[in-house]
Amino acid sequence: MNPLDETYMRRALELAGRGRSRVCPNPMVGAVIVKQGRVIGEGWHAYCGGLHAERNALANRTESAVGATMYVTLEPCCHYGRTPPCTEAILAHKIARVVVGCLDPNEKVAGQGVRLLREHGVAVDVGVLEDECRRKNEVFMHYITTGRPFVVMKYAMTLDGKIAAHTGDSRWVSGEASRRHTHETRSCLPAILVGVGTVLADDPLLTCRLPGEEGRFDPIRIVCDSHLRLPPDAALVRTARDVPTYAAYVDAEPDKAAALEQAGVKLLRCRAENGHVDLNDLTRQLGELQISGVLIEGGGALHWSALAAGIVSKVQVYIAPKLVGGAAAKPPIGGQGFDKMNDALPVTASRLTMLGDDLLWEGYLQNGEGGADTCSPD
Repeated sequence: MNPLDETYMRRALELAGRGRSRVCPNPMVGAVIVKQGRVIGEGWHAYCGGLHAERNALANRTESAVGATMYVTLEPCCHYGRTPPCTEAILAHKIARVVVGCLDPNEKVAGQGVRLLREHGVAVDVGVLEDECRRKNEVFMHYITTGRPFVVMKYAMTLDGKIAAHTGDSRWVSGEASRRHTHETRSCLPAILVGVGTVLADDPLLTCRLPGEEGRFDPIRIVCDSHLRLPPDAALVRTARDVPTYAAYVDAEPDKAAALEQAGVKLLRCRAENGHVDLNDLTRQLGELQISGVLIEGGGALHWSALAAGIVSKVQVYIAPKLVGGAAAKPPIGGQGFDKMNDALPVTASRLTMLGDDLLWEGYLQNGEGGADTCSPD
C-alpha cells in the first residue's frame, strides 16, 4: 500500500463526520480523490437522500479523474436505492484504484461493491484504518445488522454516585463543558428517550442547543409513558408540531390519547412488561420507523429497565468532582438491581476524557460494537 494511504483516509474520515445527524439511517461516509499526489476532489454524504460521498467527490473534482485513486471510508454501494450505484460512477470516470476503509454490512452490498470493481479491472485495497472507519459508523453498523437502534445511556453523577440531591435538585451536577458535550451527543443521535417522570419533574425541551449550523438539529423526542400521563401544557407537547415527538404507552383513556394526538404527539402503543412499556417492543418499533440510534437521558427507573431489557449498547457517564451525600439522594440506576455482584453487567472498551473539571467515562455493553467514537465532534 501507498505510505500516504492512511493520511488520505484520515481526511476522508474528517469529511465523513460533516454528515453526522443528517444522514440517518444512512452511514456517514467521506471520499477523497488523489491523482499524481494531488487531491483533486473531496466529498461526503451530506444528508439522507442526497448524493453519496463518492459522487460528491467526483462532482467536486478539479480535473479528470482518469487513473486516479479514490479513498472512501465505507465500501461503495452497488445497488439502486435513493441514488444510483457509486460503483457505476467510479467505473464511468475510469478511477484506477479504490482504497476502502471497511466493508458495508448491508446485505445489498456486503463485499459485492468491491467484487464488482475488481471484476472491471479496478485495483481495490480494503482495511485502511478499518477500526476507525467502523467506529465512525457504529450506529449504522448496529442498526443495519440488527434492525434496532443503537442505544446510548447517558447520565451525570457526583463523585459519590448521585444524580440529584435528596431534595431532588439536580442543576447542575456537571459543568459547562460536560453540558455542551451532551448537546453534541444529542446532535449525533437521531432520537432521545426519557421517562414521563423526568418530564413531570423537569419539563424539559430535549432540543439541541449548539451555536451555528449543527445546533439546528433536534433529535426526535420519545417519552416512555405507560399510561399517558403527559400533561397537555408540557413543553414537549406544546412544541410537538415543531420537533417530532412520540409517546410510548401501554394503555390510556381514549380522550387523553386523542388530545395528545391533536397536539401533534405521535403515539406508539407497546406491549406491556410488568405493567410498563416493554422496551424491546419499543426499540423494535423504532427500528421499523428507521430510527437508527437513541440517547437515553432518563432517571434511575428507566435506566434500570433499559439495562434489564438488554437494549443498551453504550454508556456515557459524566463524573463531577462533587460530594452531595444523602441516603435518599437519587442514584443513576434504580430498580431492584442484580442479586449478586457476579451478575453485574460487564462494560468494556472504556475511554476516559476530561471535560473541564469533569471526567467523561464511556464504555460498551456486550451487545455494543466495541468502538469509541459514537458522537465525537469533528
